[in-house]
Amino acid sequence: MGKRILVILGHPSSSSFCAAVAERYTQSALRAGHEVRQLFLGQLAFDPVLREGYQQVQPLEADLLQAQADVLWAEQLTLVFPIWWGGIPALLKGFFDRVFLPGFAFKYRKGKAFPDKLLHGRSAHLLVTMDTPPWYYRWFYRMPGLHQMRRTTLQFCGIKPTRTLTFGPILHSSHAQRERWLQQAEAIASR
Repeated sequence: MGKRILVILGHPSSSSFCAAVAERYTQSALRAGHEVRQLFLGQLAFDPVLREGYQQVQPLEADLLQAQADVLWAEQLTLVFPIWWGGIPALLKGFFDRVFLPGFAFKYRKGKAFPDKLLHGRSAHLLVTMDTPPWYYRWFYRMPGLHQMRRTTLQFCGIKPTRTLTFGPILHSSHAQRERWLQQAEAIASR
């Protein structure tokens, strides 16, 4: 029996290599019998800025209300995004700021140091592009964007990252290399 998978494209452009990865992953998951929904953040209408922090409620736009419903529907999130300046794109960060709110993704309780993880039971795949060689990003930069995504965003809310693929350097990569990366994305989607 297939899983319910939500593919989130965190790159603002639908013509990016990240978009190609998201599309190939989606098609492979569908062929494997999974149910798949897609969120291409660059196509959603929302303000990515949490204007007052958590001091007051900022009403969610219709696209973000649907995104929350999609997250609750999903058993697995697949996040496809580039590493820019060592971290995740502002659009993706803004999406998390606006969607993964207290009461939806986590909940603090009086007397407890750590919040309840309201999205517990879900898993995540991370498919990440970068212009830095992945080995250099890992050993010299210490992967700040991946640590942020895995530990302080997903795991904080109860989502367990199970697979991470890094593709790079994208800059000056050949068509053949990009095709190999797309095949890797297809392979993990088919499981």
